[in-house]
Amino acid sequence: MIRVLISGIAGKMGQEVWRAVEAADDLMCVGGVDPLGCADVQLPIYETLADALEHETVDVVVDFTAPKVVEDTIQYCLDTDTPIVVGTTGLTDEALCRFSDQAKSQECGVVVAPNFAIGAVLMMKFAQESAKFFPEAEIIEYHHQNKADAPSGTALKTAAMMSETRLVPPDGVNVGRDDHGDARGYVVHDIPIHSVRLPGYVAHQEVLLSLPGQTLTIRHDSTERISFMPGVLLAVRKAPVLKGLIYGLEHLLF
Repeated sequence: MIRVLISGIAGKMGQEVWRAVEAADDLMCVGGVDPLGCADVQLPIYETLADALEHETVDVVVDFTAPKVVEDTIQYCLDTDTPIVVGTTGLTDEALCRFSDQAKSQECGVVVAPNFAIGAVLMMKFAQESAKFFPEAEIIEYHHQNKADAPSGTALKTAAMMSETRLVPPDGVNVGRDDHGDARGYVVHDIPIHSVRLPGYVAHQEVLLSLPGQTLTIRHDSTERISFMPGVLLAVRKAPVLKGLIYGLEHLLF
């Protein structure tokens, strides 16, 4: 039985993770962390991660909190040799490199994934393959109005993956800025990313690719947060036996 602690258990994703863990035969939720408490679960709820790890025996921490606190959470887990699964986006490249080095030296399992939906991971892989043949591309991502970061971690990861396989650079016509500032998007690896934040959305992304006379659109939609749970549970089961940090669920799937 894998004992799970959920950091951010009072949030929408935290609640979904709790339900998924409770439904799994091989997992057990031993508690949660939230500074405001949580009245919806019959579990010990701690104000800080330090308090939780002091009082509970934990095999893996799952973090769905906020960009401003996730780095401290990962660092504390590494300092205490506690495997962690991170769904919070907004981590800097510098932080990921630092945590990767420490996790490798300590042989502590860390899974960081910008998106846990299986379909989203496939969308990123398909976009990566398509970039070999379609150098011109743009990304549009849609999320709920309360998402703290933009562009999304999924969009940034997609652009990075596409840049790895692109055989020729884009011609540059579509990535330049004009007098309207950022109207052409936030450019990452020569790919404009457009972020939409509106009520009613959960997590959606489309990758638009084109060649003269043809276009290709690859789109994924998460209409409910339950879509992320198979990926989260896969990461929870893998994290305790990993010896280092992996970034992206594709490393567990393929």
